[in-house]
Amino acid sequence: MGERGEVLVEVKNLVKYFPVRSGLLQRVQGWVKAVDDVSFTIYRGETLGLVGESGCGKTTLGRAILRLIEPTRGQVWFDGKDILVLGRRQFKRIQRDMQIIFQDPFTSLDPRMPIGQSVGEGLAIHRVGDQRARHDRVQQALAKVGLYPEHARRYPHEFSGGQRQRIGVARALVMQPKFIVCDEPVSALDVSIQSQVLNLLRDLQAEFNLTYLFVAHNLSVVEHISDRVAVMYLGKIVELAEREELFSNPLHPYTHALMSAIPVPNPSMRRDRIILKGDVPSPLNPPPGCRFHPRCPIAVDICSKVEPEFKEIKKGHWAACHLAE
Repeated sequence: MGERGEVLVEVKNLVKYFPVRSGLLQRVQGWVKAVDDVSFTIYRGETLGLVGESGCGKTTLGRAILRLIEPTRGQVWFDGKDILVLGRRQFKRIQRDMQIIFQDPFTSLDPRMPIGQSVGEGLAIHRVGDQRARHDRVQQALAKVGLYPEHARRYPHEFSGGQRQRIGVARALVMQPKFIVCDEPVSALDVSIQSQVLNLLRDLQAEFNLTYLFVAHNLSVVEHISDRVAVMYLGKIVELAEREELFSNPLHPYTHALMSAIPVPNPSMRRDRIILKGDVPSPLNPPPGCRFHPRCPIAVDICSKVEPEFKEIKKGHWAACHLAE
């Protein structure tokens, strides 16, 4: 999708369904279609922003790419290998190159474990170096995120939310990965702390040539950090483009609605809000045709009958909408 250089991650027709069970025998009554036939690429050294409403499948997609949850079907190519067909031992060798920063800095750390031990846990699991080498790597990682050596002996409750998220960044960074899924890493933080963590992530990316999938629902944050942006709705990607192109020329009506909700810092200016009618349909029983059509302000007859193809409308700008052209 576009010509930006070497592809590091390629997702092909990825699907993740969760069974819904009920009754005495817990028989499967249906499937929650959390991620439904998603394809995209991430280029080495770039940040791909992934945005959408809560419950659209963003976090599930990020975790399925890392095999933290096993996909139902599809392919995830990382550095030239389809990681979904690898055995446990083969995948473990690649796993250290793929890390995640979790959304909640409060629950993602073990309260009974000093943070130096938490940060170094991955090194111990993958048997990287001896104990002295692991200790040095932990100290270096803490220093990179703005923490001090003595912090390694403290426990999570002794830190603020922003410091805990820095610990989360250090835990991902210590493995010296190529690719990091940032799962809403600033949504639980104050606005002033958000900018510090975002700037830290950008500095680390420049220094270590990191590649990010940056999951968020805040478009202002995504605009600040992303090179390209993918918009997700009810388990599917509906639009993908370069950041400047997407924000200046959105093609999908759902993206238009998201853009209209971005606050304007100038009180004398007003943005015309697009208020979507109704609620997001259930991923257990998504609507036929285009999944957005029940809420779409410009839907026509074909939208409720035929699912639109996700295609390149113009160079580097992809959308799944019958009216995008």
